[in-house]
Amino acid sequence: MRDLLLFLLIAGGVLYGMRAPWVAIIGWTWISMMNPHGLSYKLNDAPVAQAFALSALLGMLFSREPKQFPLTREIVLLIVFMVWMTLTTFTSIYFDPSFEMWKRVMKIDVMLLATLLVIYTRQHLMAFVWIVAMSLAFYGIKGGIFTLATGGAHRVLGPHGGYIAGNNEIGLALVMTIPLLYFLRDTLTHRWGRLGMLIAMLLCATAVLGTHSRGALLAVAAMSTVMWWRSGKRMLGLAFLPLVGVALLAFMPEHWWDRMGTIKTYEEDDSALGRINAWIMAYNVAKDYFMGGGYAIITPELFLRYAPEPDRIHAAHSIYFMVLGEHGFVGLALFLALFTLAFLSAGRLRKQALKHPETKWLSPLGAMCQVSLVGYAVGGAFLSLSYWDMPYNIVLMIVIGNQWIAKKRWLVEGPVSPNPLEPLMFWRKKPAKAATPKHA
Repeated sequence: MRDLLLFLLIAGGVLYGMRAPWVAIIGWTWISMMNPHGLSYKLNDAPVAQAFALSALLGMLFSREPKQFPLTREIVLLIVFMVWMTLTTFTSIYFDPSFEMWKRVMKIDVMLLATLLVIYTRQHLMAFVWIVAMSLAFYGIKGGIFTLATGGAHRVLGPHGGYIAGNNEIGLALVMTIPLLYFLRDTLTHRWGRLGMLIAMLLCATAVLGTHSRGALLAVAAMSTVMWWRSGKRMLGLAFLPLVGVALLAFMPEHWWDRMGTIKTYEEDDSALGRINAWIMAYNVAKDYFMGGGYAIITPELFLRYAPEPDRIHAAHSIYFMVLGEHGFVGLALFLALFTLAFLSAGRLRKQALKHPETKWLSPLGAMCQVSLVGYAVGGAFLSLSYWDMPYNIVLMIVIGNQWIAKKRWLVEGPVSPNPLEPLMFWRKKPAKAATPKHA
């Protein structure tokens, strides 16, 4: 029954996406973020993502829906970064494995650019935020319940396959998701809906601790601090957050505390030493190869040449050193510039949205996108998630939100629906558009 319902949902989305390509993009994002077919028996190996991508392409070619492509500074940097990664692939030390990874990364990046073509209305943007947040919150809610049921004795893991299968990866994913849940809670008006979203946030935070990830612990600490500062409810947060934190930490078992304690004694931890060794290796590769070594640099040969401890072969587990070793100092500069500018644009969105009553709903989105990016910047220092969709989806939210204000979209889209789930109801007839004033 589960497989049948999932098949009908996917098939319906694919077919409808040919008429409304933004629906196909939302479907592709859902598959990419949540990997729901991986939870089924019959659809596990089905090319579901490709089906949504093809549906989106056909929809863009034949549908009459308007399309746009905001060429902002963030998008220009993303395109330049894509071009640079292509060049570094063709100059890579080990071309064949690098080329395979390049194809995987480019599929994601091309779909990110396609998203900008068809996601531009308030309904589109809100549906995009909902699907990104809830796709990951599903694993946070499940993982939080699992942690509470087992007393934190076992690690929470992510969905099998993909970028966030490991405990460290799903931990960071949930850290980045919590601020989006906070934003969605802010859009809800019914008290039960707000309470449900608050419970989802607490369960996601519990699941982060349940991953036993030290990097995720540092990320959630940084994220919580910035979210408290950006929430606008500092006094309430000052009382609430410490209580929740103490309650959750007191719940964790002794071996969890022993593992977290190794943050202070990293020089005695084999995993930490392996990462530092890999960071030095990546830096040395970047010094020798202007364009980096390509995607496949975790090899015995390169560790023998560039690592202080050649026998300690370990992935960098750092978004920064990963990009540095694979794409050189230029690649790292592009990567850092992209997310730095996105962070600044999110701050601009937070402030600009307060200037008009029709745009105030975007202000908390800008603030929470900043919080998510802080979590990514801190947690990503210890994880290999340089090319994962989520942080780039955050960039898209920021770009689309700023464009919505710049183009005064509220003048043509009419009043906001009181139903917070309206953005997901793509099958319903759209309200009549308000006439565009001549001066707009």
